[in-house]
Amino acid sequence: MNKLPKNKIYFSLAKVSSLTGLSRVFGLVRDVATTSLLGASVFHDIFVVTLKIPNLFRRFFAEGAFNQAFIPIYSDYQKVHNKENTHEFLNSLAGSFLSILFIFTIIVLLITPVFILLFAPGFYFDDSKRIIAIDLLRIMFPYLALISLVSFASGIQNTHDRFSIPAFTPLIFNITLIIAAMFIAPMLDLPVYALAWGVLLAGFLQLSIHIFALKDINRLPRPKLNFSHSGQIKVLKLMLPALLAGGIIQINLLIDTVFASLLQTGSPTWLYVSDRLIQFPMGIFAIAIGTILLPTLSKINITNDKRLFIHELQKGQRFVILIGIPCLLGLYICSTDLISTIFYRGEFTPYDVQQTALSLMAYSLGLPFFMLMKVLTPAFFSRKDTKTPMYVALVSLFLNAFLNYLFAFKLGFGHVGIAFGSSLSAIISVLILEIILIKDGFVHVKNPLSRFNLSIIISSILILIFLVFCRDFYDFYQLDQIERIFVLLVKVTMSVIIYFVTVRQILGRPFKEVLD
Repeated sequence: MNKLPKNKIYFSLAKVSSLTGLSRVFGLVRDVATTSLLGASVFHDIFVVTLKIPNLFRRFFAEGAFNQAFIPIYSDYQKVHNKENTHEFLNSLAGSFLSILFIFTIIVLLITPVFILLFAPGFYFDDSKRIIAIDLLRIMFPYLALISLVSFASGIQNTHDRFSIPAFTPLIFNITLIIAAMFIAPMLDLPVYALAWGVLLAGFLQLSIHIFALKDINRLPRPKLNFSHSGQIKVLKLMLPALLAGGIIQINLLIDTVFASLLQTGSPTWLYVSDRLIQFPMGIFAIAIGTILLPTLSKINITNDKRLFIHELQKGQRFVILIGIPCLLGLYICSTDLISTIFYRGEFTPYDVQQTALSLMAYSLGLPFFMLMKVLTPAFFSRKDTKTPMYVALVSLFLNAFLNYLFAFKLGFGHVGIAFGSSLSAIISVLILEIILIKDGFVHVKNPLSRFNLSIIISSILILIFLVFCRDFYDFYQLDQIERIFVLLVKVTMSVIIYFVTVRQILGRPFKEVLD
């Protein structure tokens, strides 16, 4: 079995994780600024719901179906075609992609009220909410075209093992929103409009940086309409099932958004804030390893190097399990501590803290499975199998809709029911994907009581005991802000030390060798 350059992979992962982590920190600062400005008010509810609409289609057009179909084909072009053919492929693809995005954006701007009705019916039937929601969506929706082009540029760079700029650019979005919330919004009668314009500005800034990055590697496309290009047709054939799979996933998110808009005021904000905290470890670890894994697996000749493919996939799974389990415990047990430390200020009340903590606990139950999803899907897309994820996503769609209705409305758990339904749906979807990979021979089931698994179980039990024990010594609501930060830092630091020292002792080798 040939080995991929281990140091290169670790270095790439370290870069992506650190830059993504920095972006997530600023993302939290951004959310603190917006929630402090607007609280869990109807204005913040409208902002987070309308922002979800371009972001849903962004994942639909770019980060989901497009990149998953594009990167394996582009990797093939890099291997077997000359520079002229490769540029021709990129130019024709850029022309088609840009045309579709432009036409779709114009259509949405013309029929914006229809999109508000579909995505947020709870806002549509209230005159004042509907007017603001339509205005915000019209301002922010062109962000879809801008960020989709950014994702296209990121796919090109990732194939060339350039991960830094794609991981860095979300930082620009967060900084722009922070400035808008802190300095521009307070000067307006309706501060939420400053946030919407900040989103649009951030899209232009992000795209500008990627244009220079593509020039640096001589891969800046010159858009050209050529719908008959053979490479573009290959991408389209791979993209259609992925498009359906991505569309199904986005419909899942749409269902969550629709249900949340029908619940009590504050529910969309509580779900948004708790989801943002779940996205923190997701972005630093799972999305980072998934970003690297797709081009890495795509470059492997599976006919000759199947063992290498299995080895790299196994490392990705072990990595997210090693990180995901302690993150689950920390977010679940320290949910109130985290929310009160980060968001309890300004218009964000103790009641908002309590409600957000409940949905964070529900989301955290599915965290390791959300993370595994980011690792398992590249195993299919890198082999140009886009149909299997589509079928699993279809199962997840019906399951998520049923569970949302059951827990949120039928059983009366409200926004917490939506979060729990999403977690349960992710657990079942991952189990289905794992079973398929086992059947196809790409995942090998080994001893469940291996030393690696035991190290995680024992270490997790120890930090669970530590965190539960600590809860009896303070009430976070009674602490001032400095005291909250200090106590939380001590708990997090001690938990990390207990966990990783125990893992290392049980495995008996340096931590950087654990994944090998």
